[in-house]
Amino acid sequence: MRIPRGTSRIVLAALFAFAGTMHFIIPDQYVRIMPPWLPLHRELVYLSGLCEIAGGLGLLVPRTRRAAGIGLILLLIAVWPANLQMLLNARASGASTWAQTALLLRLPLQLLLMLWAWRASRTESTDPALQPSD
Repeated sequence: MRIPRGTSRIVLAALFAFAGTMHFIIPDQYVRIMPPWLPLHRELVYLSGLCEIAGGLGLLVPRTRRAAGIGLILLLIAVWPANLQMLLNARASGASTWAQTALLLRLPLQLLLMLWAWRASRTESTDPALQPSD
């Protein structure tokens, strides 16, 4: 069963909007996973949350869809160090093997999210593969 592109786009937009909103509701959770070498942890948490919300909403507007997809892909690349830091923190604190494995598996999940964002940002007019054949 294939999920229609419009439904997939709405689900992804909602996922990013929800995740971005959480940056403002529970910012300390995100500040804790910021790599120590980055400055302005709280500000970056708020900025990344705002970008997630904007990117998610941007996917829903045909005029901004392509830019939103590119922005979300770049955002996923930018937040990857925080996901790695979360794994490093878990290892340092002696978290369970299950928890560490889940965090390790989360790292390549970013690639799947990037692919999803790219596909969700494509429309029939911007993707030749989606053009109807004669």
